[in-house]
Amino acid sequence: MTRLPDFRLETYFSRWEFTARHHMTASDAQTMSLGELLALADDQDRTAFENLSLGYTTTHGDPALREVIAQTYERVGAADVICFAGAEEALYLAMNVLLDANDHAVVVTPNYQAAETVPLSLCEVTGVALDPDNDWALDLDQIKAAIRPNTRVVSVNFPNNPTGKVISAADFTEVARMCDEHGIHLFSDEVYRGLERDPARTLPQAADLSERALSLNVTSKSLGLPGLRIGWITCRDRALLTRLERAKHYTTICNSAPSEVLARIALKARATVLDRNRALIARNMPVFDAFFAEFADVFEWQAPDGGCVAYPRYLGPEGVEEFCTRLVEEAGVLLLPASIYHSELTPTPTDRFRIGIGRANPEEGMATFAQWMRVHR
Repeated sequence: MTRLPDFRLETYFSRWEFTARHHMTASDAQTMSLGELLALADDQDRTAFENLSLGYTTTHGDPALREVIAQTYERVGAADVICFAGAEEALYLAMNVLLDANDHAVVVTPNYQAAETVPLSLCEVTGVALDPDNDWALDLDQIKAAIRPNTRVVSVNFPNNPTGKVISAADFTEVARMCDEHGIHLFSDEVYRGLERDPARTLPQAADLSERALSLNVTSKSLGLPGLRIGWITCRDRALLTRLERAKHYTTICNSAPSEVLARIALKARATVLDRNRALIARNMPVFDAFFAEFADVFEWQAPDGGCVAYPRYLGPEGVEEFCTRLVEEAGVLLLPASIYHSELTPTPTDRFRIGIGRANPEEGMATFAQWMRVHR
């Protein structure tokens, strides 16, 4: 196995995530307690959880969970779903199954680091950057120009982490069509789907658009349940799913049985949970709008189209890296500076930081942030 570089985000979080007083860069929606989740269960699932045998489960994932997952798509069945220990395992194994040394991949930037570092450990990769000066637009002509005869994967992420960008459904469908035209697998990270500020902008899922496409999702982000560690890939290419299952034999083998039942409960209550999380983001938004309006000379603010993170620009003279370091050291307010989203594939902005908008009660953290800014602006 090729040695992968340090995962910058996790290294940064190892230093600060549980020591900073105000975690203002969380990438997940507000979570709930086990009791709150079980209160959403029907009698059958509650009984199943209480009487669960703590043995091994099937590598593909609990059949009842896969059935519930399939019901969130339009054109797939339970046999088109394989579950993993979160989205990271799914991404890692998918790239290792799809790509060999003589292959080529196209990856949209900025992104979750593994989206590019895992393919880069396997083959040549071309980056296509979202345009920060044009509302983070995706240039489809650049995607087309990047495709080579040996391109096997085009990897995208919408709603995007960290920008919150959601492209148009027409553009997303065209990306899927281009991939099909060239026999390429579209790998679509959809972990923030369901948190669009305008539900009319919700994109179709890649696995519904193409038999070759892979849709990645997880309980962590939109549902706000990262502690379950349940993710999945949906794809109608059954031969590919078999290869993914055999790759999983070398990692987790199977998932946590309690987590699979809890994930099933959450997905059955998906509409309720997503409504709650969208409402929370809507309630939070005025807090962030007011903060950035007060300090408009220091920040350039743009609310995200979807998801629960945003990527404002810092205009201060010392640069965003020093700014974020001083803020967490002096005020205990944690943000993620642009270096976390540095790309080896394309230029990426160096004056941005990620801020989370999906956690409950952001007022205290933002008030501390504002107080520090009034002294140090």
